[in-house]
Amino acid sequence: MPLLAALLLGGLSGCASVSDQQAGDPLARVNRVVFSFNENADHYVVKPVATAYTHTVPSPARTAVRNFFSNLGDIGNVANEILQLKGTAATQDIMRLAFNSTFGLGGLIDWATPAGLPKHHEDFGLTLAHYGVPMGPYLMLPLLGPSSVRDSTDFAVESLINPFSYASTVTQLSVDATRVVSKRADLMAASDLLSAAAIDRYAFVRSLYMANRKNESGDNGETDLPNYGNPQ
Repeated sequence: MPLLAALLLGGLSGCASVSDQQAGDPLARVNRVVFSFNENADHYVVKPVATAYTHTVPSPARTAVRNFFSNLGDIGNVANEILQLKGTAATQDIMRLAFNSTFGLGGLIDWATPAGLPKHHEDFGLTLAHYGVPMGPYLMLPLLGPSSVRDSTDFAVESLINPFSYASTVTQLSVDATRVVSKRADLMAASDLLSAAAIDRYAFVRSLYMANRKNESGDNGETDLPNYGNPQ
């Protein structure tokens, strides 16, 4: 959920509210400014491009692009499953990666899911959580979206295992831009609904992100942010 949540929804102001302070969001003032920046980037750049992409690219081609990036993500899944000693999941994702990369023409076609190989989601933030590293304060990252001190490490680790990280700058930018546009196009309807429904979209996305990460890490405790004290 990294980049898109920030690009889909914006903050209402640059000032932290009382609820932000009580929720334990010590960086709320800065986070809201970044959130507003991300919303403007989405409104003026990403959403128009994603809209044009949806209208001009046929659905089968968009599905192929989606499958390609899903297959690419299995590299990170395998790496983190190995680090977490999840042998069964790692074996399944290795098989998914091999199956779709070969018979699926580099991942453009997803044959693994119909074949009964489940899709997993792991990242380095979840690996750290597996070994007891706390989430830390909530962060809203420029263009990358909602995160936390712990989860923000995933972006650096992903750059080491992503094969396109070693390609030319032009290739990297092209791949990243295509990924962003594809994800934004998939979430077009959901973003419009949330924009109409959420009163404080910054707080809504923050709560959604934190609850989702707690669920993914197997933490069944409170979904509120930890209390780090009021920001000075």
